[in-house]
Amino acid sequence: MIPSQRLRIEGVAAPLIVRRNARAKRISLRVDGGGEAVIVVLPHRARLQDGIEVARTNAGWIAKQLEALPARVPFVDGTALPVLGRMRTICHDPGARAGVREDGDVLRIGGPDGRVALHISAWLKRHARAAIAEAIGRKAVQLGRSPRRIMLRDTRSRWGSCSATGTLSFSWRLVLAPPEVLDYVVAHEMAHMLVHGHGPDFWRLAGDLADDLTTGRVWLKKHGYTLFRYG
Repeated sequence: MIPSQRLRIEGVAAPLIVRRNARAKRISLRVDGGGEAVIVVLPHRARLQDGIEVARTNAGWIAKQLEALPARVPFVDGTALPVLGRMRTICHDPGARAGVREDGDVLRIGGPDGRVALHISAWLKRHARAAIAEAIGRKAVQLGRSPRRIMLRDTRSRWGSCSATGTLSFSWRLVLAPPEVLDYVVAHEMAHMLVHGHGPDFWRLAGDLADDLTTGRVWLKKHGYTLFRYG
């Protein structure tokens, strides 16, 4: 897939991100999970103007999709966050030492109000990295192979990826999903270390590696977009 273009089109409620994909058979639209843009995917030979016209024609549908997105959940005092299936509540104490302190199901945040979101984001990413590393460690024993490197990202188009060099990348937002979802994504990407594509051999291996492949996969398809409302 070649680099994307970002456009503002009169009559369309969100910016368009236009991407070309040689495997695409037709022009497709989808609303970004965070409601920040509309993704337009063009087949290799399609004209940019064709994609813009499809977006204009479907402006009403786009507006309805944006309205249906869940409200954003900011990282502020009083917010409850689902962290690997366990609800944690943010409690800000300006007079306390800066940083995050776990107190049962409460995340106590010290320091200035303006840095609460930064502290929570950093804590969630550390928590995500630890959970992903633990899952990789278990599955590496089964697979007989370990990744060369683990990276965290905040991508909108995929939850994980496996590079040709053995680097596994994951969305840190998986820490906001149930644990079986994170486990499934780790199993999926580790299976790609041995099997390319998504044929029967791949799904057989992914199923062997995952604690509950079906549950994790279905949850992501149904609810994955909700993870982008946090922060």
